[in-house]
Amino acid sequence: MSPSRQLTAARPPSGPDIPSPGAQEPAGHPDGVLATARIRAAHNGRVTTLPQLHSDGPFHLRRLRTHGNAAKVGIISAMSAPLGGDRLTLDITAEDRAEVEITTAAATLALRGPTTDAATYDVRLIIGEHARMRWLPQPLISAAGSNLHQTYTVELAATSHLVLREEQLLGRADEEPGHVVSRILVHRAGLPLLDQHTAYGAPEPGWDGPAILNGHRAVGQLLVVDPRLDVRRDPVLLGEEVKDGCAVLTPLASGPALLATAIAPTTSTLRKLLDEAYAHAFAR
Repeated sequence: MSPSRQLTAARPPSGPDIPSPGAQEPAGHPDGVLATARIRAAHNGRVTTLPQLHSDGPFHLRRLRTHGNAAKVGIISAMSAPLGGDRLTLDITAEDRAEVEITTAAATLALRGPTTDAATYDVRLIIGEHARMRWLPQPLISAAGSNLHQTYTVELAATSHLVLREEQLLGRADEEPGHVVSRILVHRAGLPLLDQHTAYGAPEPGWDGPAILNGHRAVGQLLVVDPRLDVRRDPVLLGEEVKDGCAVLTPLASGPALLATAIAPTTSTLRKLLDEAYAHAFAR
């Protein structure tokens, strides 16, 4: 049985308006890599354990040391990916009361590869009741000539906690970026919470113009979902102490959630803005 068929069989039925796994996976390219890595975190009554760490393709999964009851997983790249035509999937589940943090050892570099066909990189997160997940990878770099479609599909229970950070660097030093399309689709307790779509690089019209990035090359988002959040607030403009770049922190209408969106000239400045947004989200 192929990895994609195994994934379809293992997942619970999709919630309203959530595309099925099969609908998200185009045919790809015969020279591309097809890989699905899986992480499952479970709470054993005392601490969070990792009963499933399934590495595949470019994804090498490592348990990392922690000092509390949470689990932490590092994703190490075992090969250059994503390249044009690749179909890559990360399927991550935090069962009820589990607490897990996912990070990457280095930035993800999207390259052209043997074909100009788009690579797909799907991250699927399922978070159970009273479970906590922190998705904190290093930035995605969109190199010249690359073509990448990245999707986050998130299913939250009513009492789930989530921190999701997405950072993109559009082009390496002195080069134009490739084409990168990203979608974040989140449902909470079966209801839509967020559906956001961004696209940068040629052939997207006006992506680097004054109304969108205004010449900046680092862009990112931070989504915080937490039943403890006080979301009865107006949007907050951040970055007054940052030399260049800016961010805005806004509440979402359908749940205890805040979304920060930031642009900056460099990834280090972008990270400062998103860290400021996280601190502001929980400020009393």
